[in-house]
Formats: sequence, C-alpha cells, structure tokens
Amino acid sequence: MNVLYWTDLLGTGVFAISGTLAALHKKKDLDLLTLFIFAFVTAVGGGTLRDVIIQAHPVAWISDANYLLVVIFSVILAVACRRWWLGVLQRPLLVFDTLGIGIFTILGLEKALNAGVNAWAAVLLGIVSALFGGVIRDTLANEVPLVFERQLYATPCLTGATFYVLALFLGLDPTVNFLLSVGLITIFRLLAVKHGWSLPPIRV
Repeated sequence: MNVLYWTDLLGTGVFAISGTLAALHKKKDLDLLTLFIFAFVTAVGGGTLRDVIIQAHPVAWISDANYLLVVIFSVILAVACRRWWLGVLQRPLLVFDTLGIGIFTILGLEKALNAGVNAWAAVLLGIVSALFGGVIRDTLANEVPLVFERQLYATPCLTGATFYVLALFLGLDPTVNFLLSVGLITIFRLLAVKHGWSLPPIRV
C-alpha cells in the first residue's frame, strides 16, 4: 500500500471528523447513524464525484471497506472527544475542515493527473474533491455552503493546487511539493478566517 493510499485514508478520517463536528454544532441531539451520514457524505462526497468524472471505477470506498471503517472510527472518535477538542482547540470544526480541504485538494489533483487529465482540469477536480463533500454536508444541515459565502474558501484551494502544478513542472520533489501545497492551503485559509479576507463582490 503506497503513501497516496494512506494519505487518502487520513484525509477521509479528517473530513469525517469535520462532518461529525459540523453536525453536532448545527443540529443538536443527533443519533450515531445520523452523524455517520453527515461524516460519510463529507468524507467521500467530493472524491466520489471526482472519480465519476474521470471514470475511475470502482469508486474507492465501494471497492475498499477500509474507507467506511475509517469513517465509522472517526465518528466515534469525534463524539468521544468532542468536549476535549472544544477545550483544547478554540474552533475544532475550522481546524479539521481546513486540514481536510488541504489534503483532499492536492490528493484529488494527484489522482486526476495520474488518470491522464490535463493539469488545469486536474486543478479543478482537486477543488471539487475538497469542497463538494462540504457542500452536501451544509445542505443537509440546511445551511448556506461555505463555498457560497464571501469568506475565502475555494481561493486557498485554487492557490495551493496551482502552486502544486507549477512546482511539479519545475521538478520539485513530490513529497515536499505535497506538504508545501497542503500547508499553503491550510495557512492561507486560517489566515483568511482570522483576518476576515474576502474577494470583492461583483454587483449588478
């Protein structure tokens, strides 16, 4: 099993925790099955859409039960540690969601490139991988998806993905490139939230 596989499982777990915490934050008194549904769609929604678009069959979580096991474990972990996280991390949902979009943007980009997709289409598919699960999660919670709000959400993903592609063409070591790109997305997103950065709106 290669590093890409384990990184995919890691990203699945991080996003599953994000989905669970989001459900607990937005909807009170949910049972474990409902929390699993929130975690599941958050963790695999974007990757499933990406795999369907690039015709990567079967979809990873369908052929490999480890993905579902990771989601189940992540839900239990998120529920068991929810009060501890709230005590240690001021905004645990933001932290896990940001790590998730960082990992899945670059991971989705790499998978698209490996499938023979051109670089700039791969960038878009990386963004889809990172954001689409959160869109489903927020829609189920009857919330406006973060990507449709003015705060910078997709922009850090685009920046990190573009950096990855350019660094790849320049011959940067793949592991270093992956870490730097994920780090760029994560730091950019956290700074944008802290300082309230947003793009100027287009008015009609």
